[in-house]
Amino acid sequence: MTIFSVITLIGGLAFFLYGMSVMSDGLERMSGGKLERSLKKLTSNPFNSLLLGAGITIAIQSSSALTVMLVGLVNSGIINIGQTVGVIMGSNIGTTLTAWLLSLVGIETDNVWIKLLKPENFSLIFAFIGILLIMLSKKAKRKDIGAIFVGFAVLMFGMELMGDAVSPLADMPEFSSLLTAFENPILGVLVGAIFTGVIQSSAASVGILQTLALTGKITYGMAIPVIMGQNIGTCVTALISSIGVSRNAKKVAVIHVAFNLIGTALCLGIYYGLDSLFHFTFEDMTIGALGVAAAHSIFNVVTTIMLLPFSKLLVKLANLILPDSKKAAAQQPAALIDDRLLATPSVAISECDSLTSKMANIARDTLYKAFATIGNYTEEGAKEIFDNEDVLDRYEDELSTCLVKISADKISDSDSKRVSKILHAIGDFERLGDHAVNILKVSKELYDKGITFSESADKELKVVIAALTEILDLTTNAYKNNDLNVAANVEPLEQVIDGLVAEIKDNHIKRLQSGSCTIEMGFILSDLLNNCERVSDHCSNVAVSLIEISHNTFDTHKYLNAVKYGNRRFNEVYDKYSTQYSI
Repeated sequence: MTIFSVITLIGGLAFFLYGMSVMSDGLERMSGGKLERSLKKLTSNPFNSLLLGAGITIAIQSSSALTVMLVGLVNSGIINIGQTVGVIMGSNIGTTLTAWLLSLVGIETDNVWIKLLKPENFSLIFAFIGILLIMLSKKAKRKDIGAIFVGFAVLMFGMELMGDAVSPLADMPEFSSLLTAFENPILGVLVGAIFTGVIQSSAASVGILQTLALTGKITYGMAIPVIMGQNIGTCVTALISSIGVSRNAKKVAVIHVAFNLIGTALCLGIYYGLDSLFHFTFEDMTIGALGVAAAHSIFNVVTTIMLLPFSKLLVKLANLILPDSKKAAAQQPAALIDDRLLATPSVAISECDSLTSKMANIARDTLYKAFATIGNYTEEGAKEIFDNEDVLDRYEDELSTCLVKISADKISDSDSKRVSKILHAIGDFERLGDHAVNILKVSKELYDKGITFSESADKELKVVIAALTEILDLTTNAYKNNDLNVAANVEPLEQVIDGLVAEIKDNHIKRLQSGSCTIEMGFILSDLLNNCERVSDHCSNVAVSLIEISHNTFDTHKYLNAVKYGNRRFNEVYDKYSTQYSI
């Protein structure tokens, strides 16, 4: 064992960790919004959450990334503490898949086809295919697949380097004497926990243990306590991610640590208790890479089976360790999107999309309230409208900031489309709130001056407001459901509303000429109609952006010309709304 062996070992570890990071990032991008949609399906059933946690961890190959994601989701108020317990348990099972893949390095055979199962052999093929996909493909999805292949190949190359570096240790008596210290189970647990905590990856830590096992000097008695300790060490990432978050989010880290500590203590006690009674013969047998993978899986599955029925008690323990503070809760502003979610862009984008849907609802309902104040102004109604407008401003500020950060990262084509969809929509939804305030000001002017519209003008306004109510419903539903058929109905109705506004203005001039209306009322009516027209324009902007982004283009002028002139469907819908909303 020379200095060059140490350098090779360090370099191998670097390749291993980098390969795992590249592979994990590629898998996250490939998963797109599926992660977020899966987490949205969380129920109070711990078993469903368990399967979900295992599935997501297998998909992204990182239990640490999932835990950080959970902290962010709880901190944003998207899910509650109870929903995270089963997911955390499932993530411990899902992360064992990496160890099974790495265990293939221990295959020894002369059969060509079986030799191809050895990762150091087939990973080279993966590397070649991956590089071709990255260099030649124009589609982001294929590039992500290429990144996954290359990441896996780099990971396996790092594993092979580490194996070559530690192989001389097998003949060193000093190494054998050092390993005797691992026969103390408490020391083994500590070594596993500390080492995993330092590199913040239980999969990498298990991989290194598998590499050492290839020397033939590691026994089951040495390896099992280290494996147990590795699960404790992986909690470091959760603890770090819980810094600066709400008390509820901190409880996610507490549950993660408690689950692994209690599970390790129970398994350690049961294992050595049974060993003292039955004297396990395999204790002194050397363990291979396959044995490490099996022990890792068995430990995590047994721990989960033991503690899953006590999920609610883990939540109570977290509440006991971190009791709720009303004062702290009052001082802590709720985050719309927690920055920790940015580590998983697809989840952050999906949450931005969900919040934009809420923003659409708020904008629509605020305009409904503003319409209701015309001729019926109240201070309570005015306050509610102003409060909602402030909320819309906050949504736009936080969402745009978050999306700018996300856009700086590499994201999939589908995620890029969703970012464009959200960015185009949030400005229009915020402006709808502004127009609601403007309409409210018109209502207040009428109230303060004690004047009302004429009977004919009032009747015409009711028709416009009915049309605006429908276009707001269409726009909101089109955005929330990404329904292009509904979105296609918005532009014809917008044209009808434009015609109504022009007709009402013409009618007002006629009333003014006949002396049945005043110039002052004309100014107020014109102000109100201009805001109504702008509301329909913003609805049109949202609908057109939905359609254009889905077609990978964004030429609004070209699209509007195409649908307005010679388009049969447009004309049919326009005629329908013209009949429905006529004065």
